[in-house]
Amino acid sequence: MTPFPFRFDALGPAHDRTRFRCGEEALDRYLQTQASQDVRRRVANCFVAVEAATGHIAAYYTLSAASIPLVDLPPEETRRLPRYPTLPAVRIGRLAVDHRFQGRGLGAALLMNAAHRIMQADAAAFTLLVDAKNDQAVAFYKHYGFRALSSQPRTLFLPLAVIAKIFPQKSAH
Repeated sequence: MTPFPFRFDALGPAHDRTRFRCGEEALDRYLQTQASQDVRRRVANCFVAVEAATGHIAAYYTLSAASIPLVDLPPEETRRLPRYPTLPAVRIGRLAVDHRFQGRGLGAALLMNAAHRIMQADAAAFTLLVDAKNDQAVAFYKHYGFRALSSQPRTLFLPLAVIAKIFPQKSAH
């Protein structure tokens, strides 16, 4: 098995964002002009997959705190939950792979990296939310078990209890 040629970093000033192109202008522009401001303002954290050999940003995703109205979840998800009006969540607001690196499984690797980070966090959350930009993105997330909210078909969720089965151990501090 060949080693994974990428490392995951928190976005920092040393990362060259100018050459990133995923084919979705809004996602390119976000990384190039706004991501570091969101990180500095504590609105979102941005993580990058960096090609080890070249130092190029191959992909990125953002994580932020969110909430989800209880009524937006399917009844089978809410049966055993407290009747709070909203539940805590973590949102992947953006996820993109540079066109030069597409087709290498980086999207799945980003999801797994995000899931691992969320499961290691001390703050509790019920679900992982994603905002899909188009039908292709919806299909991508559904492939990994995400389900659409009935009120917002491009917002999908995957309960952290499902993710916990993938990452069952939480490191002790």
